[in-house]
Amino acid sequence: MEQVEFDKMQSFDREAEILKVLGHPVRLKIVAGLLSQSCNVKKIWECLGLPQATVSQHLALLKNKRIIEGRRDGVEVYYHVISEEASRIVGALFEAGPCK
Repeated sequence: MEQVEFDKMQSFDREAEILKVLGHPVRLKIVAGLLSQSCNVKKIWECLGLPQATVSQHLALLKNKRIIEGRRDGVEVYYHVISEEASRIVGALFEAGPCK
């Protein structure tokens, strides 16, 4: 059997933080959907069938953790995924996002 070595100097703090944030089904759905296309808040809450306030709270946490960011276009803000780690994690779980 192959012996596995653990690198005590390697930190997985960022990856663990991303996994915690993505551990909520709504946030996981949001990130999966945003991987396929940028969306504004209205489109996200319509696709998820959730109140705007709920979606906004989840978006705020995802933004705070630097997983997504918003791009303003006039009065609307379009969100997209900026975290390469989150993209890889969610990409490994899903082939396509929930919102098309």
